[in-house]
Amino acid sequence: MQMLAYLAAALVAVWGIAHAVPTKKVVASFAPITAHNRRILTQEWLAESLTMWGMAALVVAVTATAADIQVTAIVYRGVAALLVCLAVLTIFTGARTPIVWFKVCPVLLATSAALLLVASIPAT
Repeated sequence: MQMLAYLAAALVAVWGIAHAVPTKKVVASFAPITAHNRRILTQEWLAESLTMWGMAALVVAVTATAADIQVTAIVYRGVAALLVCLAVLTIFTGARTPIVWFKVCPVLLATSAALLLVASIPAT
């Protein structure tokens, strides 16, 4: 089950990178906008990347330490819930645009959440 958690963390971390790398290009695509709005858009775009990296790091940390199976399961479920929330948010916002990557995002986030939920089931 640990491999599922590591796979979910890797997917989320890579998706975070996929958000961070094109930030400048994405923000520029909204031109013309004010400097103030450009900063806000940059902040929000990078905040999603940082959130993904934080979730991935948390999953890796609790998986690698495996100090307490119950705590690990709670963390997996909490991160899965946050991933589902982000997926739903994207379904009602970005995925309604013609940009294909916004349509991929909910699927990737839901897949990662499912992996974590399966990983959180105690072995019998």
